[in-house]
This record gives sequence, structure tokens and C-alpha cells, in this order.
Amino acid sequence: MPRQIHLNAFDMFCPGHIQQGMWTHPRDQSVRVNDLQYWTEYARKLEAGLFDGIFFADVVGVYDVYGGSPDAAVRSGVQLPANDPTILIPAMAAVTKNLGFGVTCNLTYEQPFLFARRMSTLDHLTGGRIGWNIVTGYLDSAARAIGLQGQVAHDDRYDLADEYMSLVYKLWEGSWDDDAVVMDRANAVFADPSKVRVIHHEGPQYKVDAMHLCTPSPQRTPVLYQAGSSPRGREFAAAHAECVFVNGQKKEDVRGITDDIKARAVAKGRSADDVKLFLGATLVLGKTTAEAQEKFEEYKRYVSSEAALVHAAASLGIDFSKYDIDEPIETGKSQAITSNVEIMNKAAGPKWTRRKLLEQMVLGSRQAPWVGSAEEVADTLIGWSEETGVAGFNLSRTVAPESIDDVVNLLIPVLQEKGAYKTSYADGTYRDKLFGHARLPSTHSAAQYRGGVAAR
Repeated sequence: MPRQIHLNAFDMFCPGHIQQGMWTHPRDQSVRVNDLQYWTEYARKLEAGLFDGIFFADVVGVYDVYGGSPDAAVRSGVQLPANDPTILIPAMAAVTKNLGFGVTCNLTYEQPFLFARRMSTLDHLTGGRIGWNIVTGYLDSAARAIGLQGQVAHDDRYDLADEYMSLVYKLWEGSWDDDAVVMDRANAVFADPSKVRVIHHEGPQYKVDAMHLCTPSPQRTPVLYQAGSSPRGREFAAAHAECVFVNGQKKEDVRGITDDIKARAVAKGRSADDVKLFLGATLVLGKTTAEAQEKFEEYKRYVSSEAALVHAAASLGIDFSKYDIDEPIETGKSQAITSNVEIMNKAAGPKWTRRKLLEQMVLGSRQAPWVGSAEEVADTLIGWSEETGVAGFNLSRTVAPESIDDVVNLLIPVLQEKGAYKTSYADGTYRDKLFGHARLPSTHSAAQYRGGVAAR
């Protein structure tokens, strides 16, 4: 029997997410993002398809690397407008019972005390279905938006992140005992003060002297996602992440990342099974191969090449407007997503050009789509899972909502027939469903702060 595949919808609170230009397709409804019913309908669809969760991307800046201006991003709607995804989660949770919610929040620009409260609140309101995608940012425009001149250097951002994690772990795991809340109505005692602790933290970046404002939530610490594949990012993932989001065009490269991160986690005293990797994927499905190819050709007519370059320029840290179509591009040292540059070097060679890059972006992103019948794509997903060791896939939308409808109606029944996909949800929290336990295991670095240690 093949291994069970996990699926997340990969989306963003904006019309133009990954596949640039698809919002112009006449059947696409992503321009309804400000309509709450759009999202509640979406949540119901995902739960009907037994999706593990929806993974929300987010940025807090604009894409202004291409041409040194945000104009092209504004004109083409490249992840702009970008609304706050945390606001959507309670509404989507209210119409579902099992769907998980992984939300991207940039710790570089989030005050940790208030952020910890927001995550605990969401974990309570969702009944333990919240996850956090830990990011440190890659846009200079975001840094400028909060008063900095530019980003902190790539590896230094991870040093800051390590301290940030220790602080929020203290708040989530160590401030309240599980039995602190007694709700003794007769004696008018809500909680036992001896079981609620003030956190004292003083480090290079943060100083906090306060108790956590929330009672222990079902998971305490949200399910921890991370998406960095650089050497420093992998080291961070090995210490903190439970789910790691990776991209890549070659199986051997993805296998290498999977094995490396798991080995690093084991070296830190964790189990290899405590870390699951999710591969980004774009699917174009049909009842037959011919139908899928016809749909693919139709979708290609709506791709925006300029918007694709705007997105790539920001995530790679390279202004492509400075290069002619066949002029070799100098990658240099980037403070953006360094693993993306490495992936492109492997895919198109070290001296790649705008033409080579555009050839990679047939649907408006660097993620080459898998096109075929449900049977063919099911075999592709199973093959990638078996050969690379990834636990599942983050599926980005093409034309919404039909791309998700196709997965639910065409692909998932085939995966179930092959024994590669669940037929019902497991009980419990988001972490229960993924790992079989509601709280972080004792081998995770957060566990050191339990039982009052955090107060010291």
C-alpha cells in the first residue's frame, strides 16, 4: 500500500497569488476575496475533500524590485491587495469541524507578546486547529514599512527568530499550568494564582516581564510550519518546525532536502517522524488526458508574463527589467529567498536569462504544473511522495474555485481507491490529525519551558 498523502490548499488573501494572471480568467472568482462568503464556501469545499488544511501565505510589503517600482505589481495585482489572513480563520472555522489553518505571520515585524496572544486566541476559537508558518521576511519594502532602512541580513534574521521562538514558547508552554483554571463558582475563584507565572525574558532583541494573557489552548503551541530551505533555514527547521514547506523541480533535490532536515532534527534529539515535509504543487486536472491538456492550453492564454517576472524579481531579489531577453542574469548574493536562487540555477543553469525564466513559468509562476487525468496525476503524487519522502503537497490555485473542485471531485476519489488518501478525518486537534498527539512532544525544544522553568 502507498503511504497516506496529506493535502493543503495553498492560498493567500488576495486575487493574484502564485499563478500570475489567472484572476483575469472569466471563470475565476478570486476577485471576490473581500466577500466573506467566498471563504466560507471555500472552507466547506476543502473539508468535503478531507483536506488537512489551508495554508495561507502572506506578505507585509509590496513587490517593488522589478523596475525599482511597485507600479507593475499594482497594475497586475501581484499579491496586492494583501489582506490579513488571520481575520478569516474564525469565520472559516465556524463552518467546518476538522479543517486546519496554517497562517503565515512574519516574526520580524510582530511583537511577540501580542502575537502569542493572537495565536492562543485562534487556537481556542478553532478548537485546536491553528498552525503558524514561521517566516522572517524577504521584502525590503516590508522593512521600510515599519521604519527600518532595509532588511536584516538573511542569517541574522534566523538568529533573531531563535530568540523569538524561545520567548513565545515560554508564554505558550510555561506561563499557565494545565490545571490553573478551576472555575470554582462557590468560592469565586476562576484560576489558581499559584499556577500562573510571570515570564521573565531578557535577550539581545526582546525583553518581556509578563504572564501570558490566555489560558492554555487545546494545542498550547500552534502546529509549527516553516518554509526556509537555505542551510540556515534548514537548521532552524530542524530545531522548531513540525511541517516544512519546500519547492523544487527535481526529485533528487527534494529528497536531499527531506533527508537533510530530518537528519538535522534527529541530531537535535527529535524523531525523524516529528517533521513532515510538504511540496508545493500546481495541478491541472481533467477526466481524460486530452481534457486536462485542453484546460491547460486555455489557462495559458491568461498568463501575465510581466506579473510573473514581478513576483520572481521580489522572491529572488533580482531586477529582471535590467536585462534583455537573452542576456545572462547575474544572481549575486541575495537577501531574499536564497533557496529560490539555488533552485533556478539547477533548473535553468547558472547563466539563465529572462527567456529561460519565462519558459519555466508557463502558468505565471516558477512552479511547473502537473497536467493530466486524475489517474495520471494521482500516480504522479504517489510517485513523488514515495521517492522524495514528502508527507504531502501544498496545492496552489489556478482558476478558483474550479481547480479545488477538480481535486475534490476527480483526484481525491482516485487517491482513495489507490489507498493513498484518508476516507475520514481522525479525531482531535490539527496536531492530532497530523502527528497523533495534541501537544508538542517532550523532545521538542519548547518542552524545556514547561512546569515553571519559563519563569526563571
